[in-house]
Amino acid sequence: MRSGLAKAVCIAGVAALGFALALAATAAAPILESRGLPSLAPLLNDVTPAVVNISTRSRVAIEQNPLFRDPFFRRFFEQLPGQQQRQEVSAGSGVIVDATHGYVLTNNHVIRGAQEIVVTLKDRRTLKAALVGTDPGTDIAVLKIDPHGLKAMAFGDSDALSVGDFVVAIGNPFGLGQTVTSGIVSALGRTGLTAEGYEDFIQTDAPINPGNSGGALISLRGELIGINTAIIGPAGGNVGIGFAVPSNMARAVLDQIVRYGEVRRGRLGVETQDLTPELAKSLGTALSEGAIVTNVERDSPGEKTGLRRGDVIVSANGHRVRGSADLRNRVGLVPIGEKVELEFRRGAATLKVSAVVGQPFAIAAVDAQAVPELAGAAVANIERGMPIYGRIEGAVVARVEQGSPAWVQGLRPGDIIYGVNRRRVRSVSELMQALRAAEASLAISLLRGDYRITILVR
Repeated sequence: MRSGLAKAVCIAGVAALGFALALAATAAAPILESRGLPSLAPLLNDVTPAVVNISTRSRVAIEQNPLFRDPFFRRFFEQLPGQQQRQEVSAGSGVIVDATHGYVLTNNHVIRGAQEIVVTLKDRRTLKAALVGTDPGTDIAVLKIDPHGLKAMAFGDSDALSVGDFVVAIGNPFGLGQTVTSGIVSALGRTGLTAEGYEDFIQTDAPINPGNSGGALISLRGELIGINTAIIGPAGGNVGIGFAVPSNMARAVLDQIVRYGEVRRGRLGVETQDLTPELAKSLGTALSEGAIVTNVERDSPGEKTGLRRGDVIVSANGHRVRGSADLRNRVGLVPIGEKVELEFRRGAATLKVSAVVGQPFAIAAVDAQAVPELAGAAVANIERGMPIYGRIEGAVVARVEQGSPAWVQGLRPGDIIYGVNRRRVRSVSELMQALRAAEASLAISLLRGDYRITILVR
């Protein structure tokens, strides 16, 4: 028994020593010298002031009894003021990334629909936040607060991460206040978790719970390498599978939102699919990954660069392209009018081209109909002569007023709405019917440029 206990203590001691060595090998070297014990405390004392708690207030519709809508039964009820509403309060997290201007990164779903946003700093100061802009596609939002006396967190290079790297998650789980958990990078490049369309998640086993959304995932250098976003858990709690938006993606979104107030995604006009072993064999290539071009639109930026069906794109702006999702993410973060450098294989040859990201489908001046459920937006049918005619059936968003509810929810001119709550819509009339039939929240399926995304509207 004594021998077994000694062995267990020995193993634990070796594990602790290994962890201490791992910590000591980092730039921060977080060891408390006074006690001689491995600790993250020095690192956390330096970075936690940059992580904030976010509380929001919004008003949501109260679901009414269907009888209230029937004129016959309506007279039996004393009060029917129309759509009843209640105030909803929610909590999340955020990260100060620019102390000079007061910019805070968080998740779009944390502040979506909020009428008031309040940021609480680690020193317990509370500040009202203004919304600079959002990007539902990556679930990133940018807030601005009073920059006086702020501490910002430095960005790290999420592309340099490896599975097994130690990470620390900092946030506000269940509204308890700032909380720190630790773990490792469990996987990289996770996709298919949401319907938004732009995914390249870091997976971690660092405990993440509701309220951690928008918080920081950091390296042992104290650098921001991810914005905590989602969890997988049968009861909505932590089971060791959490996800974060990579810092490089979040930083690119931040730059565009600060510069334009939105992310200006364009199009190459090429459709791709993942390169599978079967496709690689049929093409006679030894490649094991990449995005194979399946269609090139006429007069598109892709056609002008010389891309053809069967080309396998393996790199975009110097970053490896493992499949269609990688290509979509890289191109989706390049502003309209700027160039993206593509490397691709055609047979045995390796070629490079420079493509200018083009505008989304241009919508000529057409008669458009306002949509009460999407206040600020006007839609039109896809008519003959439009560039998208014959490619997809739906309702095209002709106009969106900046700052309107539709704009804040993420709708943009040129979006083609083809579904509402999984109900297919092929025209403006079908869109209106689907919106009227919806009870509360709306899941709007749309085509934007080359990509299909879903926007959730409350």
